Parts: sequence; C-alpha cells; structure tokens
Amino acid sequence: MEIKEIMKKQTEFFNSGMTRSYAFRKSMLDKLKDGIEAYEGRFFSALEEDLHKHRNEAYMTEIGIALDELHYCRNRLRGWMRDRYTIPAIAQLPAICSMSPEPYGKVLIVSPWNYPVLLTLEPLIGAIAAGNCAVIKPSAYTPAASQVIADMIAEIFPEKYVAVVQGGREENKTLFEQDFDYIFFTGSVAVGRTVMEAASAHLTPVTLELGGKSPVIIDETADIEVAAKRIAFGKIVNAGQTCVEPDYLLIQESVRDEFISAFKDVMKKFFPDGDYLDMARIVNDKHFKRVTGLMEGQNIAYGGNSDPETRFIEPTLLIDVDPESPVMQEEIFGPILPILTYERLGEAITFVNSRPKPLALYFFSSDRSAQKVVKDCCSFGGGCFNDVIMHLASSRMPFGGVGASGMGSYHGKKSFETFSHTRSIMKNTALIDVPLRYMPYDDLSYKLLRLIFNKKM
Repeated sequence: MEIKEIMKKQTEFFNSGMTRSYAFRKSMLDKLKDGIEAYEGRFFSALEEDLHKHRNEAYMTEIGIALDELHYCRNRLRGWMRDRYTIPAIAQLPAICSMSPEPYGKVLIVSPWNYPVLLTLEPLIGAIAAGNCAVIKPSAYTPAASQVIADMIAEIFPEKYVAVVQGGREENKTLFEQDFDYIFFTGSVAVGRTVMEAASAHLTPVTLELGGKSPVIIDETADIEVAAKRIAFGKIVNAGQTCVEPDYLLIQESVRDEFISAFKDVMKKFFPDGDYLDMARIVNDKHFKRVTGLMEGQNIAYGGNSDPETRFIEPTLLIDVDPESPVMQEEIFGPILPILTYERLGEAITFVNSRPKPLALYFFSSDRSAQKVVKDCCSFGGGCFNDVIMHLASSRMPFGGVGASGMGSYHGKKSFETFSHTRSIMKNTALIDVPLRYMPYDDLSYKLLRLIFNKKM
C-alpha cells in the first residue's frame, strides 16, 4: 500500500507540470549536491561499515564521481533541454522540423550493493536533469549505505518527487509490478532478465546495466610492469566487486612469468609488510563462500589466503586454468584473477568471441595495428587500451553493455537522453498548401512524386 500511495502521489505531481522547467530541474540538482556534501561523512561511515571501504577509495570511486557527474549535467542542462532543429524533407516544405526532449514521467531506479552510493546517485542525476519523478530501490545487502541514502533523500526531496523504498525481494517484486514509465536497473544478468520480463507487462522501456566476464589481453609488446600495476588496481579496488573488473587474463605465453613476477612486486608496494587493512571486504558471507569456492582445486601462483571472520580474500593469481572450470563460467566479483595463455593474438580473440559479449574489454599492447584488430574483431560494452576500468570515470562518454552484458547506456548527456523521450515535431503553415499529396491522383502527380523522391542530394 505504501508503494502504491507513492505511485499515486508521483503521478499527480508529475502531471502538474512542476518538474518540467529548467529552473526547477536546476534547483533540484543544487539541492542534491548540497545533500551529498552534507551527508559525506555519513556516507564514508556507511561504506566502511558495509564494505570496509577506505575513505580515499570511497571518495574516488563513489562520492567524487557522483559530484563530478552532477556538476557536468547541471552546467549543460539548459542546452540539452533546447529543441534541436533539422532540415525538413522536400515533402514537408514549407514546415519547420524539430526534435524536442520530454521527461518520461515516473522512473524506477534499482541500484546494486557493490557501489551503493554512486550507482544510486548517478542515474538519479540523469532522471532529475530530464525532469522526471523517481522511486529509488537501494540494495538490502548494504543496509548502512541504503539507510543514509534514504535519510538524505527524505530530507531534501518530498516523497511525491523522489522517494526511497527499502527492503528485499518482496519489495522488488511489488515495485516491478507497478506501471512505471521507465526502469533503470543495475545488477546481475539473472535479475536483469526478471526485470525485463516484468517490464514487458506494461511495455515499460528499460536500461539494464549488467555484467559478465570482462577479459584483459596482454601481448608481448606491452609494458608488463605498468600492466601488472593497473590490472592489480582493477582487481583490488572494492575487493574486485566491480562490474567492469578484469575478470580473467589472456596473456601471450612468452610474458606470463614476467607478469606474475611484476604482479608480486606490485603487491609489495601496494601493501607494505603484507598489511591489507586498507583493502575492501567481500559484502557478505554468502558471496565470501562463493568466491573462495572458485579457488578450490586451482593452481595458485600468488595469494589464496582468506579470513571468513572478516570476509577478507587476498589478491590471488590462478594459472593453468581450465576454460571449463567454475571460475571461468561465472563473473567472479572478487580479487581473483585466472590466467590463460595464448601464442597468437587470433587465439585470444577467438576465445573472447566464443563467450557472451562482455561489459568491458582491456588490451595491453604497444602495437597500434594489434589494438585496431582487437577493437574491430571483438564486441564489448566499452574498455581501455593499456588501462582498466577508467573508461567509466567520465561524463563525456556513455557507459553501458551490449548483448548479455546490458542494454542502453548513461553518463553525462547520455543520462539525460536515457531518461528523456525525444519527440519529432513538424510545424506547418496554412498559408501554403501543396496539392500534390491530395486526391484525385493523375499521371502528372505521379511523375512529380517520382522526381521528388528520387532526387540526387
């Protein structure tokens, strides 16, 4: 009943037209910015409680990115809201043609537990900028962060505009049964299928930000020391619980041992004296057991230690991995990196293409022609050459998956477009009325039609 009452209030508020003006949207983005800054300390504490995130990591990967996205959207909002004019077709003359963005209405944002602050606020920024009302459903797996989000939203926005619904599967089920105008979901592939199925009942458009096994490829021309440092960062940040983490490594056989040695040196620099205090932890016991279970029976080249009491898993390299083993069948979402080798780049490309399209792909190489081959031959949501993860840290580029790794994209202007419907509008005049389209038809009108539609331009 609470959810249905929220839906009723938001329907009435959106239909009032209040959310549509530039002044309203800008003021709401300003309120959100002030709220994030005021609650920053509580966010730090919540992320430390839920995921053992260090303050630096929490700001770098969540709060800082959210604020940067907010500033970017706020400063460009007026231009994004303007109608865009286009040249009319000959058949439309003397009309004026334009494309006009309008908000969808009531949107549902379902966010995950791995980056509970960023992946709630970032789509919300887009929804507000586009002029929508929003219902937010944060994850039950990170209760401290979810509560801070709920407290902040309740303080700065009325429920009829933005509301937070907490809970688990039952609340999710009830929300998915509602007639939203748009659904934005971030989470697993399995739940993404459920969301899409539920959305089909109301023909609700969706954005699905999912995941998958994102490969990283290294060839013999790469700077191995740099590759080891950046890949280690990608596996360590948030304890590997990142949708675009390097999930497995395909490395040219001639440089495998050099990479393993470089990775070990990086670990000594990142964690002097083996002190992993600043590293995040696995979110709960269920996921801890799942991730540690993936190491069973594997050949461990580095790491492998874990502590069930603190849900800590040491950064780990696995070698001589069977491509059919469990660790290669599901997204790891932990600080474990399986290593497979290849002799020729084509073998690595064939391996990647034999599996579902990944959310991200990373390639370390100084050979530009090889970079072009990988880009042209592999399909993936986004990625980096000679780096990992960092492609998503920009409001100037869209982020999203392809195939099983997702549907739709967001960030910056793309977020505004995702939460907007673009209307095509033609404005004609009654002063001139071209008779060609009207009956009765004759041979002359037919010849003129052929001339118009077969023009060379």
